[in-house]
Amino acid sequence: MTRLKNSTLPYLALAGPTAAGKTAATFAIAKTLPVEIISVDSALVYTGMDIGTAKPTIEELASVPHHLINIRDPLQAYSAAEFVADANTLMAEIHARGKTPLLVGGTMLYFKALFEGLDDMPKANPEVRAEIASLALEKGWPAMHAQLALCDPVTAARLQPQDSQRISRALEVWTVSGQALSSFHSQSAEKDSAAKAGAARLISLEPDDRSWLHLRIAQRFEAMLAQDFMAEVKALRARGDLHIDLPSMRCVGYRQAWTALDQLGSERPFSNAEWSDFKDKGIVATRQLAKRQITWLRSMPERQIIACDKPDALQRVIDLTAKAMQQQT
Repeated sequence: MTRLKNSTLPYLALAGPTAAGKTAATFAIAKTLPVEIISVDSALVYTGMDIGTAKPTIEELASVPHHLINIRDPLQAYSAAEFVADANTLMAEIHARGKTPLLVGGTMLYFKALFEGLDDMPKANPEVRAEIASLALEKGWPAMHAQLALCDPVTAARLQPQDSQRISRALEVWTVSGQALSSFHSQSAEKDSAAKAGAARLISLEPDDRSWLHLRIAQRFEAMLAQDFMAEVKALRARGDLHIDLPSMRCVGYRQAWTALDQLGSERPFSNAEWSDFKDKGIVATRQLAKRQITWLRSMPERQIIACDKPDALQRVIDLTAKAMQQQT
């Protein structure tokens, strides 16, 4: 079995939960070091999804080279394996230009895949996927989940019975290869060593006081609504080819907005109570995302933590990245 391995080239990595201040830290680094930024964010890859993803502005994107932003239509998927391949190619190109790659984001699965490498899983098979979808339409996804539990109990145990996308992919891999999806994620000593080496390069922005992060999440969601986030979602719905089960539309904020528009209609303004309920659900979902991101980060004990809610956070980021650069040269 071949594996997509992590790059051995020097790079810097900056992670943290949503609203932890990664953008400000990124530009603070870019002012002091010759870097190009590789986005590690599964939502920023999509075009037409700017407000709800807190995508850098046109001016920010122009001020320092950014990569892996606006590279997919929302109808398309983008996998962790594709990210690893793209990131490794970009890191080599950035080094050839005499600069250092700065990987920034909050999609921890991408960081994990980059640090550990990925076993080379079977490519998507449209025919098999269509057959699985047809069976799911007849039997329901809980029944398909039960079927998955028979051939791949490890994967089934970590998936909810309604997680159609992941259940479908796991059944597809089994059907095509005769191997469980979980078997492609080996836990060898080599993989552990690579993971530790990658995590040691990672600077992680994490708040000491979780309420600080909750306040920033609420403020940012309010700001997105003020920028007319709902108009952005309505424009995506108006295309006619998107639906809520796509990876793009499952992004936090977009899913809650899409559901609200399905339930309440898009032809009339929300009442105050309806608007408040939607807003609360969006904020709660974003908090839950942040909690999952922090849980992922805590599984990487070698990471270098900076308390992002402290006044000296940006200076500490600059100092730590400068030190990391010295150690890698």
